[in-house]
This record gives sequence, structure tokens and C-alpha cells, in this order.
Amino acid sequence: MSETYLLGVDTGTYSSKGVLVRADGSIAANHVVPHALQMPHPGHFEHDADLVWWHDFVLITRALLEKALVDPGLIRGVGISGIGPCVLPVDEQGVPLRPGILYGIDTRAGAEIDYLENVLGREEIFRRSAMHLSSQASGPKVLWIRKHEPEIFRQTRWFLTSQAYLVYKLTGLASIDVYTAGYYLPLYDVFQRAWIPEAAAVIVPVERLPRVYWSSDVVGTVTAAAARETGLAEGTPVVAGTADAAAEALSAGMVNFGDMLLMFGSSIFFILKTKKLQRTQRFWSSNFLQDGEYAFAGGMSTSGSLTTWFREQFAQTEVAAEMTGGQNAYAALAEAASGSPVGAHGLIALPYFEGERTPLHDPKARGLWFGLNLKHTRADIYRAILEGVAFGIRHNLEAMAEEGMHPKRILVSGGGVQNRLWLQIVADICGVDLAVPNQLAGASFGDAFLASVGSGMHKNLYEIERWAYPKELISYNPKNHALYHAFYQIYRELYTQTQALMHQLADIVGGENDHESLDS
Repeated sequence: MSETYLLGVDTGTYSSKGVLVRADGSIAANHVVPHALQMPHPGHFEHDADLVWWHDFVLITRALLEKALVDPGLIRGVGISGIGPCVLPVDEQGVPLRPGILYGIDTRAGAEIDYLENVLGREEIFRRSAMHLSSQASGPKVLWIRKHEPEIFRQTRWFLTSQAYLVYKLTGLASIDVYTAGYYLPLYDVFQRAWIPEAAAVIVPVERLPRVYWSSDVVGTVTAAAARETGLAEGTPVVAGTADAAAEALSAGMVNFGDMLLMFGSSIFFILKTKKLQRTQRFWSSNFLQDGEYAFAGGMSTSGSLTTWFREQFAQTEVAAEMTGGQNAYAALAEAASGSPVGAHGLIALPYFEGERTPLHDPKARGLWFGLNLKHTRADIYRAILEGVAFGIRHNLEAMAEEGMHPKRILVSGGGVQNRLWLQIVADICGVDLAVPNQLAGASFGDAFLASVGSGMHKNLYEIERWAYPKELISYNPKNHALYHAFYQIYRELYTQTQALMHQLADIVGGENDHESLDS
């Protein structure tokens, strides 16, 4: 009997990743394609849908087939995830009319948020969406296109997400998954799981919004044209997929209620699996991947993007050594930072280099280092970045607890997991243990499992335990946790004391594009 495979592809902020997975969960091949992030104006973040999303998908698919020497006919299904929620208008032929507008790091629609809260009612939006409007919401960004790019809006047939665009390219059918639809507030009622006509009347006609599917539902099959481009077999089933964080949670083996995923990507994302749909004042809440389970989520704006920035700006020696076969530059920086003590010799960093999402919801927040003196080294500065992100994680966990959300188990994933110093710092600062899964393929691995369920190879998403499970536990050090407490208190006070100055500075250099209500 021939081996069968599942294909999973995930589009991230700075790269796309794909895996071919065998029926038993072992990985036959993987491939990564880096790409750039566009920032045409302050607070505007975009990807070209064809030159990034589709280009990467085609490259990845062909590379995987070549690496694994797999007959395309043996692939039982395709699953796709992407940075979400995104907004991409396409015309009647499915051609993108502008670059895709990205998720919560894109803060262009502050005025639209204010308008929608005035017209629809802030509390009414909260009642039907279970959360308030913020930069993470897609509805205001659709309205931004309507107001600022009326000709593009007029030509738009569908508004699609990043993963939905790839599903469309493969099948010719417009879709959105239930989880991501929840972030298209105020257009989607998360309790009724349906588009809201009253909201659509002031943003976009309902007929321009796609049909909603569960993530493992088959939307359609690979068309002849898509087969020619990708190398996939015509007729291969394609499931709806989901946002990258949800697929990542699945890939880490998040099956129990009370499980939380802490995802270390270019930004930090938290996603907690709950039994009930929880309305939230400062976080995000939605249906999850299948009926009867829900997600309580949050996210920081910068984490891995901070370490990437530091590497590019201040680690030229390490990068040069890596390029000539030496130690990985990130590993070298982490090794140096491990020689700096708890608190980085009295240096504290605020990681708000692109504003902050939860729990602050402040696009005008800015990064800083506090406590610098002439004895500080580059290692201290880098460690302060790692600790600053960890302080932000603790802030989120404490704010979640104030809303009654207490994770029973925290799973970790993403590129930052390879930095074990960072994991230990997070564990020590937060006073929690972190479970590392048996594999770190990430969201694309979860996508492959969604395709497995959609194709009937597995019955439901709980069976991910056959593929993914915790392998290692990073336990926090109580002594270090106590030492960090005083530094954390200063971290929290720094934002309070400098917030007004941050906003003034943001306005001076163009922060008017970043406006977002602080209590949204």
C-alpha cells in the first residue's frame, strides 16, 4: 500500500513555511521561503498577495514535492493558515486590487473605529462580537478602503484573508473560517455565527463577504489551472484553514480546555482554549476550530521582530561569522546574554517598538531602555530585550487573570522556542512552567492535520494527540522569580510615567496615522 501525505502551508509576517506530513504524523519534508514586509506609511503594514502569499505557496509546494520525491496524487488534502486577520479586496476574477492589509500591527483605521462605535454603538458591538474594536479588527479596515480608496471598493467582489486567498487560488471559491470571521468585527456575530446585516449596511454589503466554514471543512478541490502552477494533483481536497496562531495551537497539541499556547513569532500571541465564549474588555474572544470550543486570545506587537532588528543593527560580526559557517548569530547573542545577570545589570526595556496590542491597545506606545550607564554591554542590552518581552507576557497573564482566565497548562511554539535562555527568562519572570512540544514545525503542521481531518483520515481535532504532545518542561526558578519582581514593578511604572511623552513623540513623527482608542 502506498504512503499517503498531507500538505500544510503557513504564511507568516516575514516568511512562509510548508510541510509534507505522513499519515503517522512524521514529517517527510519541510521548506521555508523568506519575504519582506511593506510599510508604505507609519502604522500601515501590507503584503502583496501574489508576490508574497501565492508566490511563496507555489515555491513551497514544488520544493516539497521535489525534496520528498512524492507523487502529487498521494497527497490526501491541503491545509493553509496565514497571518490573520488580513483584508484583501479582489475583483470578479479574483485578482487583488491592492496589497493585503495585515493584522493588529496595522493601525490605520483609528478614525473608522471611532465612527463605527458612534454609529453602531460600542456596547452593541461588544454584545454581538464579545470584544471591542481594536487594530486587530478587520471591519474598520474594510471601511478604511471604502472611505480612502472608493474605486477599489467599488470593484471589489470579495474581501478575503491571507489563507482564504490561497484557498481561492487553489479552488476558485471564496471562504473564511469561523475563527477568523470572529475578527471581522463588527460584521460577524460570534454567538449566532453569522454576518450582521446592520453592520454590513454601514461597511460592506453582505454578498461581498465569503461563506463561513469550520477550519477542517473542505471548501473545494484543486483546479486544473492551480495544479499546473503548483504541481499538485487536480481534484486534491482543500480545507478552509485558519489564522496562523490557531493552527500553531493545534500543532503544539493543544487539546484540553485550559490549555494555552504562547507563540513566539515576530510578535507574541496568546490563545487559551475555553468551554464558553467569554466576552472580554481588553482581549479577543472567538469561536475556535470546531464546534463546542472557544478561544480567548491576546497579542503583543513585537518579540521576534525585536531580536531580528537587534541582530541586523548591532550584530554584524555574528552575522558575518554565521555566513562563513560559524555559529548562528541568534545563538551567539543568546550565549552572550546568558552571561548577563537577572535584571541585565539594572537595565529595563519596554518592547513597544511598534506600539502595543493587549492589554494596552496603544499604537502610540514606543520602545525604550531605562537605566543605561557606561558599564552596560551589548549583552546586557540584548538580555534586556528578552526580559522586556517576558515582562510584557507577565502583564498579559495578569490582565487575563483579572478577567477570570487562568491557564492550566502553557504550551510554547514558534521560532523563539529555539532560544532556551528566553524560555527560562519567561518562565522565571512569569512564575510558570512552559511545555515544549515534541516537534516545532509550527502552524503548517497544524494545517496538515486540519487537512487530515477534512479528508477523513482522522475523526476530529482531538486526535492531534497522535501527532503532537509535550516533550520537555521548562520549570521556573522561584529564586529568580522573586528577584525579577522589583524589576517588573519598574517596568509597569515606566509606561504609566512616559505614556504622554510617547504620544507626543508619535504625533511629531507621524503618529496621527496610528490613532486607536486606548480603551478599545
